[in-house]
Amino acid sequence: MQPVSEWYTVTFDDAEVRRNVRPPSREPWTDSFSWSEIIRVCYEPGEFLASDTFYFFLRGREASYAVPSEAEGAVELWGEVIRRGLFDAGISIKVSTGQLGLTCWPPVA
Repeated sequence: MQPVSEWYTVTFDDAEVRRNVRPPSREPWTDSFSWSEIIRVCYEPGEFLASDTFYFFLRGREASYAVPSEAEGAVELWGEVIRRGLFDAGISIKVSTGQLGLTCWPPVA
């Protein structure tokens, strides 16, 4: 099985986040979303031997954009999410060490 990092790439700049996905045996696709549209970010730790997943919820869009932590560029993306204050750094550490399950920022009321 091909590693996720070989077929899923995420990049970003000051304005937007871009996903370039080329899954094995499926049609490739690309999309993007603006940092300014993000209203909530969720972090879901993966089960044993599965990727953690970052979910980005945007203004005016019901479905989220998902990015697996094993995607090429995901570590840099998560650092930028923290730097921009879109997810709490302390809570990020707790989620990544398995102390919490699915966690969203800002917290769901």
